[in-house]
Amino acid sequence: MLRFRAAAACLASLFLLAAPSAQAQQNDPQDSVFVRQNYRKLDRLIPMRDGVKLYTVIYVPIDATKKNRYPFLLERTPYSAAPYGETNYPKTGPGTSRALSEEKYIFVYQDVRGRYKSEGQFEEVTPNVPGNKTKQTDESSDTYDTIEWLLKNVPGNNGRAGITGISYPGFYATAALPDAHPALKAVSPQAPVTDEFIGDDARHNGAFFLLDNFSFTNYFDAPRTEPVEEYKSFFPFRAKDVYQFFLDLGPLKNANAPQYFNNKAKIWNEYQEHDTYDAYWQARNIRTALKNVKPAVLVVGGFFDAEDLFGALNTYKAIEQQNPKNNSRLVMGPWTHGAWSRAEWSQFGPLSFGSNTAKYFQEDIELKFFNAYLKEKGKFTQAEATIFNTGTNEWKTFEQWPPASTQAQTLFFQPNGGLAFSAATASESFAEYVSDPSKPVPYTDGIFARRNNEYMIEDQRFAARRPDVLVFQTTPLTEDLTLAGPLTADLFVTTTGTDADFVVKLIDVLPDTARNPEPNPKNLQMAGYQRLVRAEVIRGRFRNSFEKPEPFQPGQVAEVKYELPGVLHTFKKGHRLMVQVQSSWFPLVDRNPQTYVDIDKAEEKDFVKATLRLYHDAQHPSGLKVMKQ
Repeated sequence: MLRFRAAAACLASLFLLAAPSAQAQQNDPQDSVFVRQNYRKLDRLIPMRDGVKLYTVIYVPIDATKKNRYPFLLERTPYSAAPYGETNYPKTGPGTSRALSEEKYIFVYQDVRGRYKSEGQFEEVTPNVPGNKTKQTDESSDTYDTIEWLLKNVPGNNGRAGITGISYPGFYATAALPDAHPALKAVSPQAPVTDEFIGDDARHNGAFFLLDNFSFTNYFDAPRTEPVEEYKSFFPFRAKDVYQFFLDLGPLKNANAPQYFNNKAKIWNEYQEHDTYDAYWQARNIRTALKNVKPAVLVVGGFFDAEDLFGALNTYKAIEQQNPKNNSRLVMGPWTHGAWSRAEWSQFGPLSFGSNTAKYFQEDIELKFFNAYLKEKGKFTQAEATIFNTGTNEWKTFEQWPPASTQAQTLFFQPNGGLAFSAATASESFAEYVSDPSKPVPYTDGIFARRNNEYMIEDQRFAARRPDVLVFQTTPLTEDLTLAGPLTADLFVTTTGTDADFVVKLIDVLPDTARNPEPNPKNLQMAGYQRLVRAEVIRGRFRNSFEKPEPFQPGQVAEVKYELPGVLHTFKKGHRLMVQVQSSWFPLVDRNPQTYVDIDKAEEKDFVKATLRLYHDAQHPSGLKVMKQ
């Protein structure tokens, strides 16, 4: 998934210094002159409490002495701490931003247990082990042991450590918080994997994210028998049209055919075996372990993150709820997965933000955060929540998130495709559509060889034209309307099948006077553009419990209620709010057979058409609850 591509992107954008001069490049074409001139590289195998050694790459400022000391800034990763070898330096860096590299820290990159050149057995999102860890290990204890070793064995340190990471490395940053080492003073989980069954990477409300996991597994899950510097993929994956590829693949079990995973992908098989929110997933929900958090925390996420938007918002929420005296802050920007680590992020698709939002984060927030808590250099006075309004393209600050000033109201579905803040009054009213697994609704418009990241803001007119997508919209707004916080879909439905997925999308409909972007290489027509603001899916069998799924009774009204990740978005005067409802989102999400079977074992015959009704009347007030500011 894009934990894989994010990792690749993170590694590629890990070091964001300007390129050396042309003369320097000629003299030293392979290595960064800056890094060699300013840092000494150490490669070490650090022993953990159970004897397993973790491969660790350390960059120590050359001017580090007893009088001139530096803090550690650590990233623990399953995606390689390369380049390996003390004579092999990165081309640029070594920090995660130009600002941090020039500021100087002792930068540490570590292959986590069982990955790349580290010893041990890798486990997916290693659960936190509560209580005594004299011999038991987890990511918290491995981080603790690493910091302890660094303090004792790397001269020139000031006795303080921080940890950061994006995506999977973001999980390892979060996992350092329980039972944290006393020297760990600052932690920044960024787009952290947090709860893979409910909202991150693997599943969303039980619905399996097929496209991302298939490509990610192919790269990430290949077995190894000893520490390695590179992994081989299971098979060459060069689909030109992923929609057609996965449609041709057929039932999910076909992913284990000999030409694909061939039952050798450990994590893939675990994902399929554990198809309810059982002990496997519950143990990997890091939120429950986020108690007695002592370090300062900076949680970072992006509203256009197709992978771990849930993780950022819910990691912050868990810390706030379980630590009354915590020192945590939240930053949510107009970013895709890890885009805040790039050298430039001033636009995305047709959206222009008017400034380099990545540079703002790196220099005005992240640098000041680590400087304050690791170097005691200045005060970190950032607001509790720094949130980008995706409708007005401006940063806003709040004393808490969601803001205390919001009021919950419901946008109720109306007959004839209406949408309003008043409940429908009809005695019986519904909209109906046929969901056909052989012709699933695509998540994006066009033919793509991989996931189209811009689907998070894409024009939804391609979907609105389909007969299997329901559309509800308001009249044009007479004044600006700002939504701030989570959204809750509340659907009253029937189906002729025994299972169904539901996808709810909140959309900002631009007026006919909207201007096209300049330049406009994709020939976008912004008049009437149906800009996706937020969307989320639920596998209907989990409508009452993620632990105990249950079938639908054909023809019997059932309530399906679930939360969508939050927003800060102003719908401007003259715009409309739209909500679309559908039952497939392919191949982002795997196809629901619409019969109550084990989907990982389903046969072609199990996939059937179903007629679904969405009720919107006095007895069944379907709608979308929002938080109005």
